[in-house]
Amino acid sequence: MKSLTTIIAACLLFSIMGCEKSSTEPDVPKPEVEEFDGPTYPDNYTPIASWANRSQWNLANVHDPTVAKSGEYYYMYQTDASYGNAHAGKGHYPYRRSKDLVNWEFMGMAFSSPPAWVKDSLNNKRARINLPPIANPNYGFWAPNIRKVGNKFRLYYSIVVDNPIVGSDPNTSWSERAFIGLAETDDLASNVWTDKGMVVSSEPDGVVDYHRGGGNDWNGYYKFNAIDPSFIETPEGEHWLIYGSWHSGIAALKLNPITGKPDKLETIDDHGVRIAGRGNVNTNRWQGLEAPEIVYNEVTGYYYLFLAYDELSVAYNTRVARSRNIAGPYIGIDGGNVTNGAESWPMLTHPYAFNGHPGWVGISHCAVFQDPSTGEWYFSSQGRLPEGLAGINVSNAVMMGQVRQLKWTSDGWPVVMPERYAGVPETSITEEALVGTWEQITMQYQYRTIQKSSKITLSADKRVSGSASGTWAFDSNRGVLMINGKDYLVTNAWDWEASPRKVTLTFSGLTSGGLPVWGKKVQ
Repeated sequence: MKSLTTIIAACLLFSIMGCEKSSTEPDVPKPEVEEFDGPTYPDNYTPIASWANRSQWNLANVHDPTVAKSGEYYYMYQTDASYGNAHAGKGHYPYRRSKDLVNWEFMGMAFSSPPAWVKDSLNNKRARINLPPIANPNYGFWAPNIRKVGNKFRLYYSIVVDNPIVGSDPNTSWSERAFIGLAETDDLASNVWTDKGMVVSSEPDGVVDYHRGGGNDWNGYYKFNAIDPSFIETPEGEHWLIYGSWHSGIAALKLNPITGKPDKLETIDDHGVRIAGRGNVNTNRWQGLEAPEIVYNEVTGYYYLFLAYDELSVAYNTRVARSRNIAGPYIGIDGGNVTNGAESWPMLTHPYAFNGHPGWVGISHCAVFQDPSTGEWYFSSQGRLPEGLAGINVSNAVMMGQVRQLKWTSDGWPVVMPERYAGVPETSITEEALVGTWEQITMQYQYRTIQKSSKITLSADKRVSGSASGTWAFDSNRGVLMINGKDYLVTNAWDWEASPRKVTLTFSGLTSGGLPVWGKKVQ
């Protein structure tokens, strides 16, 4: 298809073929040739999910990724998670590396064992309220965050202790606290880390005690849940940790730039200020949002706070709000004050399916990062296969790491491109190339419901037909397709659902209410 492939001049084409052009041959346009071999690895990776096959994983067995570039490689770290718990007993925080964001080499584990300070800190805190020590805590190793700070790399990591505070029944006692720790290295390739100890932990604020009133009690013992860290250095040189999950919302904690930790943790107020909540933040201590990821866009001058909404197995969806100030207030595209509990819009990802594929669910807890050499933005998360797929045991436990391009609208909001990044060469997209049949998904927010595609046609006379109607136009200077006056960013892409996979075009945009609209050309 025109504009989707590299345009090869006639002389170059003949040179490659080892031929010479006849002086009498007319100057006619040469056909464009698709010479791109994109990724072919399967989405159902269960045949290679075991530890013995880890060299073949590529982006198989990824959950809660975080990404940073060091030298020629991108490094991705993640939560301890794998299909069938293939990672169990092998260390903590699996990591891999890639030169192109497409082909990834599994490298092993960042940590070999739990840091000793976690158990010590846990039992010291228990002793202060006259509770006996826990001899063998049950640990969970969750959601690290990797950032380059000066000449070092900081890895902020989450460790949860999920033993009940008292007794053995999680329905009668809240679980023990979570901790965020810090490790540093000069060189990611070395995988040699110096652990710096605790940064912050979950702490009660005295509103409720640690007894839980049954399985339907969704109150909360802790003010902020000390998991899901995201680090940011402001243009003014301030260092902040953004963290939190469900318990009372998302917190922003100012750090000492030298230590990477807060200067003091003496009172509950020293644990940060709330910058995002969901619902009535004054009464609701159990809020369906977590996994904050914060970035600053120097072009727009805004801080962008990406949030994961709802449960993670299917319903997970990504929201974003923005602020001129690191500590908020964070405002949505509809003007809602997310810091005060307004629902965050726009929504950027949601369970979805294009034709030819069962679809992806649980798409959130994102990493948002830039290529430091090109300035291009990317969005990475896991995607899970839907529940109950025939022939795949526990199909929803298949967790494929996914990297997508992230683009910015003219009014300064991010959009995520529909197809996973495959390194398709960027070429000039022409108006003619847009003519044809597309699959389009206008994603409604529906809890645990996969949004399905429908077909539209963009005709040469600038009409839109099929499941939508109206007119279209194309601004080639901005790379923007306009359908009925709404802007959609267009890019070259890899059609992962096609068989065989192939190069295509995609578009992404937002409705006025902040719902994502994704499109993929199929004919």
